[in-house]
Parts: sequence; structure tokens; C-alpha cells
Amino acid sequence: QVQLVESGGGLVQAGGSLNLSCAASGRTFSTYVMGWFRQAPGEEREFVASVSRSGGSTFYSTSVRGRFTISRDNAKNTVYLQMNTLKPEDTAVYYCAASKAVTYIASTTRAYDSWGQGTQVTVSS
Repeated sequence: QVQLVESGGGLVQAGGSLNLSCAASGRTFSTYVMGWFRQAPGEEREFVASVSRSGGSTFYSTSVRGRFTISRDNAKNTVYLQMNTLKPEDTAVYYCAASKAVTYIASTTRAYDSWGQGTQVTVSS
């Protein structure tokens, strides 16, 4: 398994931007599909975005497509989530996760083997 640590969360006004980072330990980062999920209070953990091992292919939930961008830097063992035009409904704890799935279109929590501890994102109206 890979160890994951998220950072970059915080409080932002609606319409603002945040860039989350997730640093991974170990030398096998490039062998994992990486994803971002989020969980609001009282809600199920939901898929946000995923990126292929090379970083060349990405997949988004309909709620964030066009506003969020996932990317990765395998040389730095880091995956990013650039979040623009934030809305109050984006408020949640955001988690990064690593998967050995065959496809980068991995949108279920059970597809992922390792999880970070999460970082809080709060969007005020």
C-alpha cells in the first residue's frame, strides 16, 4: 500500500479557487490510478475525479466537470485537484485515494486500496 497525505484545504468564498495536493510515499506511485473523493456531513463519500497512471486521461463526476481539474506529477509522487468556481455545495472533507484498478475510470470507493486522512474544504456563500 501507499501512504497518502492531503493538504491545501481551507475556507474560501463562493466563486473562489483552491488547489489540493496529495503526497504519496514509496516508489510505486506511478503504478496507481489516483482519485479524489469528498464527504459532506451526514452524506456518503462520493467520487470527484480520477487520473490514469500516466496522467494522460482523466474522469470527473458531473457535479465538478468543467470546474475541477485533476493532475499528477509522478516525479514528485503527487496528485493535485485544482478547484475553480467553488460553490457552497462543494463543502466537504476531500480525500485522495490510490487504486490498482485496470481502468482510470474508477469511481467507486471499493476500487481504491489506500486513502489519505482528508482535508477540509469550506465554501461560504
